[in-house]
Amino acid sequence: MTDSLVSRQPVFPECLYDALMHPGGRPAKHPRSNFGARIAHLREQAGLSQIDLAQKLGVSQQAVALWERKASTVRSDTLSKLAQALNVTSDVLLGVIPPKSNPSTAKGRLALLFDKASRLPRRQQEKIVEFVEAFVDRQAITH
Repeated sequence: MTDSLVSRQPVFPECLYDALMHPGGRPAKHPRSNFGARIAHLREQAGLSQIDLAQKLGVSQQAVALWERKASTVRSDTLSKLAQALNVTSDVLLGVIPPKSNPSTAKGRLALLFDKASRLPRRQQEKIVEFVEAFVDRQAITH
C-alpha cells in the first residue's frame, strides 16, 4: 500500500505549477507600510534579495520579509546594520531624508566591483589583488 502512494505522480505537472505562480512570491494581503516599502525599494536598488540582506544582517529571511510587509519594530542596533547593508543613512531608512535616486551609480563601477570581489573566497580575492597591484604598478611606471 505504501509503495503505491510513494510512486504516484503529482496531480499538477511541475511546469504548470511554475507557470501559474506569482513571479514575486506570494502577493501581499495588505499594503506595505512606508518603512517596509523603503526597505524593499532600497534592498532592490542595492541588488540584494531578501536572503542576501538577511545573511548580511545575521537574521532570517522571514525577518526581512516581515519588516517589508508589516509595520514592525526593528531594534536600534539592527536599524544601523540595516542602513549600513543598504548603503544609506538611518535617516534615509526612516524617511527623514529622501534617498538618492540611484546610490549605486554614485558609488562607481570600480567600488561596486570591489564590493562584489570582497565576497569571493579568500584565494580568489588574493588573485584579484595580485593582478590589480601589478596593473597599477605598471601604470605608475609608464606614466
